Amino acid sequence: MPLLVRPVGVREAAASDRPQIADFVRTHPDATPFHQLEWGEAVTAACGQRAHVLLAEHGDGRLAGMLPLTEMRSPLFGRALVSHGFAVNGGILGETCAVEPLASAARDLAKRLGCPSIELRGGAHPAGWVVDDGSYVGFARPLAASDDAELLAIPRKQRAEVRKALANDLTVEVGRDAAALADHYRVYAESVRNLGTPVFPRALFREVMARMDADVLTVRHAGVPVASVLSLYWRGTVYPYWGGGTEGARALRANDRMYFALMAHARTRGCTRFDFGRSKVGTGPAAFKKNWGFEGRPLSYASWSEGERREVNPLNPKYAMMVRTWAKLPLPVANMVGPWISRGLG
Repeated sequence: MPLLVRPVGVREAAASDRPQIADFVRTHPDATPFHQLEWGEAVTAACGQRAHVLLAEHGDGRLAGMLPLTEMRSPLFGRALVSHGFAVNGGILGETCAVEPLASAARDLAKRLGCPSIELRGGAHPAGWVVDDGSYVGFARPLAASDDAELLAIPRKQRAEVRKALANDLTVEVGRDAAALADHYRVYAESVRNLGTPVFPRALFREVMARMDADVLTVRHAGVPVASVLSLYWRGTVYPYWGGGTEGARALRANDRMYFALMAHARTRGCTRFDFGRSKVGTGPAAFKKNWGFEGRPLSYASWSEGERREVNPLNPKYAMMVRTWAKLPLPVANMVGPWISRGLG
């Protein structure tokens, strides 16, 4: 058995490390789109939350692991290092020997920055950290080879809803330009307001689109956008990441049309897998994804703290009144105030 080569140390990445990091992420089997440097840079540019990348190296300079972090600071939600900000994944990536050195360096960095806690979304779990594997589930499955096969892969009840959506007077457009982003933002902002949560800054969607492999699919009724989703593409998987519908989308079954159309569009882009993202256990979104034939898989998140940890879970009872109040705000007010609040959520 070969000897385990341990990294000689961990350091913060420099600009000159970019090609090596990109190659490491591109070839690592456990990498996600959220490990890419571009994700952290988009968050920094749009939300002002600083990105850090820790690298663990072998003695010969080869990377043993990496940890992308976002320095979240919010007057409402406190401070934390998050891996990775505004993402559902992006934790420690690399060899087993890199896990503890990266975790130790992250703790040191958190202390220097005045962040009392660290949140790791996915990836390896450092020893002694608190692990939560009961709050979130992820949903992903292979794409079928055709529309007909995809319909058969959807459970009967949901298949009937998709067929009704296909019969409605709805059109589908895919784009990457400013007009596509503007339509998406109008729909998404209304959708999250109706759910009682603040919308992310418009610039976040623009920066992600500019830096990453992504596009927007929008469903229209009588020319008006009623459902829209911004999706990421990574190594043969489509990630419908930020999606929603207007108040009228439900009666039109526009969301059903949107996701079915995205499955077809993703196949034209060479995708073979559909990652429906994460949902909180026991919620409506989790049930919706199960209805499509996706099996929920528990997601494990690890955290460390010296002091009070952030609490940003909208299902927390202490936020119940805020959620109800926010859902009743006039949309222009919610869109004006929401980005200021949400840029600190991460």
